[in-house]
Amino acid sequence: MSTTNEIDPARSAQMSLVRGKDTKPELRVRRALHAAGLRYRLQAKGLPGKPDVVFRSRRIVIFVHGCFWHQHPSPDCRLARMPKSRLDFWEPKLKGNRQRDERVKATLESQGWRVIEVWECETKPEHLRRLVADVKNSELATPRTKGGSSGTRRGWE
Repeated sequence: MSTTNEIDPARSAQMSLVRGKDTKPELRVRRALHAAGLRYRLQAKGLPGKPDVVFRSRRIVIFVHGCFWHQHPSPDCRLARMPKSRLDFWEPKLKGNRQRDERVKATLESQGWRVIEVWECETKPEHLRRLVADVKNSELATPRTKGGSSGTRRGWE
């Protein structure tokens, strides 16, 4: 067993397979939104937290969170379990991820964005239908004006 300063090649190889974007849950969400005729931008670098999906004209951002990495708070989620080994490493790391998510969410909301978090375990078709309906219904509730003068709607992003 390696010490904390040595890198375990097997562990390194395993961790290198973890993707930061274009994950399976993210692709499921994007496919559902696109199939419903909704157009969006990806990983907006100019916004805090680089949201996975951005609807600029609707002022909606969507984060697709992995249940393990972002510690899904639902007691029913089996994917968010805490590892049994190396708790001294994992507890602060995963807690820090969750705290960062909360800070980013608060910042975006203070800037007038609506933040939607979609959890990995919620990317089943029935959940995605509700997400699509939620985003489509927000179009009716969110005024989209250009320049702040007229009430006319703009087209696609």
